[in-house]
Amino acid sequence: MNKVFNARSTTDEVLAGIDLSGKRILVTGVSAGLGVETARALAARGARVTGTARDLAKAKRATAGLDLDLVELDLASLASVRACADRLLAAGQTFDVIIANAGVMATPPGRTADGFETQFGTNHLGHFVLVNRLLPLLKSGSRIVILSSAGHRREDVDLDDPNYDRGDYTPFGAYGRSKTANILFAVELDRRLKEKGIRATAVHPGGIMTELVRHISEQTLQQLIVSVNEAARAAGNPDHAFKSIPQGAATSVWAAVTASADDVGGRYCEDCHVASIVAAGDQQASGVRPYAVDPERARALWKKSEEMVGEAFPEA
Repeated sequence: MNKVFNARSTTDEVLAGIDLSGKRILVTGVSAGLGVETARALAARGARVTGTARDLAKAKRATAGLDLDLVELDLASLASVRACADRLLAAGQTFDVIIANAGVMATPPGRTADGFETQFGTNHLGHFVLVNRLLPLLKSGSRIVILSSAGHRREDVDLDDPNYDRGDYTPFGAYGRSKTANILFAVELDRRLKEKGIRATAVHPGGIMTELVRHISEQTLQQLIVSVNEAARAAGNPDHAFKSIPQGAATSVWAAVTASADDVGGRYCEDCHVASIVAAGDQQASGVRPYAVDPERARALWKKSEEMVGEAFPEA
């Protein structure tokens, strides 16, 4: 019988008794926080981990003592994304798991090197191109884990104005759109790949104090916590409790190697379980909005993403 884990479970608990010797795993964003912990926990079980980072010097310091390979990757530049993919493809070594962990949160208004709104371009489009280009390195039995967030509940994607060319920009609204895009990407990716035995899933790590909050003022953060707690109380739930970094990374490694692929494929997971679908207006502190797992919406985002990056990834 499978063990049952929860919001307090850690990476070491989720991976207890699992031998990953001979497995190769790619983790984006290993210069801090969840990425470092994810890489550490997987490498400790014998996996050969390749980590990516925009700042390789920072990543080397953050992962000192870990035996892993580092590759430069700036998700806010498609030139960098394609160069990273080309380097990995040239090496020709397959991966058993890709964990799209890197991202930014609640940034000021800005654009990526290619002119995309910063959060949508970094969190979604960068990974959209990277993962699709690396698919030749995946085989049957492989998994792709895309990190999303409960922040997706703030806003659906806007396929008519993804870069806020017309709409008023808000840091958390843009973050919500990018995190919804992460889930929709996993839904469509799983649909396209499952007949090949490759599954994709999206995960919410939970609330963790990492470098991800560096763009959020202390005042705004406190207001956010108050808002979250009010919603939790309205739903009859306890106040929000921040997770430790090992607890935050647990759902990523659980979905990557512990959970049943059929259970998590095409789904949104949180606290080491598959989340329920909750309608707009539902004040539950957990769960996924229907628009984020809508297969038609996922196909539409895929088409729009291809148009934006100028690259098509047809179904094989």
